[in-house]
Amino acid sequence: MNRPDDAHDRQGTSRALPPRLDPRLGRGSSAAPAAPAATGSARGRRLAWTGRVVAAVLSLTLLVASGWGWHLGRVAEAGVNRTDAIPTEGNTQVVSTGEAMNLLLVGNDSRASLTEEQLAELNAGADSGSNTDTMILVHVPADGSKASFVSFPRDSYVQIPGYGWDKLNAAYAYGSEDVPDTASAEAKSAAGARLLVQTISQLTGLRIDHYAEVDLLGFFELSSVVGGVEVNLCNAVDDSFYSGAVFPAGVQTISGADALEFVRQRHGLPRGDFDRIIRQQVFIAGVLRKMLSDDVLLDMGKQRELVQAAAQSLTVDQSLNLLRLAQQMQSVTAGSIDFQTVPYVGDDEDEEGRYILRLEDEDALHAFFADLSAEGEEAAPVTTAAPETVAAADVSVEVLNGSGTPGLAAGAATSLEQAGFGVTGTGNADSADYDVTEIRYAPGDEALATTLAAAVPGATTTQLDTATSGTVQLVLGSDFNGVGQPVTAQPPAPTTEGEDPRTAADTSCIN
Repeated sequence: MNRPDDAHDRQGTSRALPPRLDPRLGRGSSAAPAAPAATGSARGRRLAWTGRVVAAVLSLTLLVASGWGWHLGRVAEAGVNRTDAIPTEGNTQVVSTGEAMNLLLVGNDSRASLTEEQLAELNAGADSGSNTDTMILVHVPADGSKASFVSFPRDSYVQIPGYGWDKLNAAYAYGSEDVPDTASAEAKSAAGARLLVQTISQLTGLRIDHYAEVDLLGFFELSSVVGGVEVNLCNAVDDSFYSGAVFPAGVQTISGADALEFVRQRHGLPRGDFDRIIRQQVFIAGVLRKMLSDDVLLDMGKQRELVQAAAQSLTVDQSLNLLRLAQQMQSVTAGSIDFQTVPYVGDDEDEEGRYILRLEDEDALHAFFADLSAEGEEAAPVTTAAPETVAAADVSVEVLNGSGTPGLAAGAATSLEQAGFGVTGTGNADSADYDVTEIRYAPGDEALATTLAAAVPGATTTQLDTATSGTVQLVLGSDFNGVGQPVTAQPPAPTTEGEDPRTAADTSCIN
């Protein structure tokens, strides 16, 4: 193996390392300064974290900081898996954030690779497919001065291209299922990743440059490598039936299977998923403190072990250069990492009675993501492209009555014809229980749908692969008030109480 100074010279730079980062100086008597505490952003609520995802990626920053990055970079490249995750279509940047890098981190809870012994040890249960309940956008501005980690709760109610409105964590599953049964597991996973990338891109207005996915077993191994994390519980918990989490009250150090149970628990907590969010935030704060401590930064063997575990647990897109990513994030400290969640309105239920989380509208979301690169500078403009439209006479509309009000489709058809639209027919929808008026269209017919939406303000639009090309469907809901009239506004969703911000230095007790 090459000596650290040889590897450093191979990089073609004579820049000296700070004393506490130079493994050649050992542990001098002048103790290294304490690891900086991570601070959260004042913007928005704290990020819903899962430690296994962020620990896997942040560990790669050690590739450069330790002074023998060339060697560790090769170790990482030898262990990481690759997948065709970045789609060629449906991944367009319409929000201006300069030359920033956007990476989508996904936690995959598939148990397929676990042995029976590991399933029992982790209390992971039977394999139920690929569950992507952790989705985080990592946004690094062009100057690499900071990093923003934005969480997307799994129950976020979003439009999934080709499938309409559903929970965000359904996107990966839909994509995986939309391939032949004879396809390999890798091909199915890649298809799931591409649809999830398209969904996040459409939601945020950002181009997703890279993709990284980490599995359940990877987190188990990583949390053990860092030597455990200190947490503080206000009350004892016993969730032995679901997550397996059984912990006393007070300060304790957890790792391995205990760590996984800690961040997975939601049953038995006062606020369910929201308390699990706090659990995950506290755990990743502890992981960050450990990774920035002298125990890791001055231990070359620990660094190699950590990089190996991170790489073996990761699946990344074809073009992601791990060493280059580490170099770009080299100057990022714990204090310059923002922990946030995507702006949301609050809890609600969909038409099937399922729990969902309603997000802010498109303009608010695009403004939020445009601001990620603008902290301390003049805010970057939101440059959402104006949707294309056509003449009303070029739009063919099929009107379906889902409102339960007899004759509504015929009346709407007459009004549409008077407004210049072509009506191909009327009929009843598959149900009379539609609360919301919906415009359905085939891929490529966005301009037709946009033109019709202008005549029915407030109606939702849904792209469906099964829709007839060239014809737009108007499904009338109970909120329909007539062509040219805004639909009746739905009752506002109940808002969720805002979270008090936490920092990585906060060790107060949690649920």
